[in-house]
Order: sequence, then structure tokens, then C-alpha cells
Amino acid sequence: MPPILRNTLAVIAGIVVGSVINMAIITVGPILIPPPEGVDMSDTEKFAENLRLLQPANFIAPWLAHALGTLFGALIAAKVATGHKMKFALGIGGFFLLGGILMVSLVGGPVWFAVLDLIGAYLPMGFLGGMLGGAKKPQPAGFRNGVRNQ
Repeated sequence: MPPILRNTLAVIAGIVVGSVINMAIITVGPILIPPPEGVDMSDTEKFAENLRLLQPANFIAPWLAHALGTLFGALIAAKVATGHKMKFALGIGGFFLLGGILMVSLVGGPVWFAVLDLIGAYLPMGFLGGMLGGAKKPQPAGFRNGVRNQ
């Protein structure tokens, strides 16, 4: 398979796998940790209103959905890509980060969750997915294989 085709497949597979995992956790989350009495998260018109009524425990599933979706999407992208595995993994992290920024700007929610989500769920998980997917550990400038260049 030509490298450009395989790398395109890496991006598509990373986005699809990450999205499926994200949606699966988002769907199961309210079953495992039910929202407070009277909160209907399926009502899109009152969604932002209902966010204010949620307890911190109700944000565990969304954070895990974003983090694990990004992690596994980045892992798949890094595994499938022919080279530059970390760049592909971080690209998947960046893609999901843009989605997270869009969600925060449209829906809102508690500031603590927005900060935790945007800082901790996307790029760090993209990096971890890249490492787990076979990307080489980044070397500081002036170093090669852990030894300073002369």
C-alpha cells in the first residue's frame, strides 16, 4: 500500500476509533453514574441549563470519554502510519482538542471541568497514544540516542 494511502487511512481510522470509544463511554456514563433527580441530559434545549445541576461525579464519564477516545484514536493512528508516528498521534489529539474547544464554547459547563478537559484529555493522551503506538521518544536538541552530540 502506498505510504500516502496508508497515512490517510491512519488518520481516518484514528478519528473513527476515537469517536466510537468517545460515544460509547458518553452513552454508558449516565447509566453508571446517573444525573441528579429531574435532570434530563437528552433535552438539547435545556442541556446547558442541566449542566449546572450536575455533581462532579457526573463529569467522570465525559472526561474518560474524551481522554480514552483520544488515547485509542492516537494509538491506532500511530500504529497504522508509515512514519512520523508521533505527529499523526498528536494530530489526532489536536483534532479532538478542537472538538473539545468547540463543545466548551457552545455548551459551556463548569470552568474547572473545561480546564481539566482541555488541558488533560487531548494532547497528553495523544502523546501517550503515540508512545504506545511505537513513536520514538523525542530527543532534546543536540542529543542523539540519549548522548550529547559533540
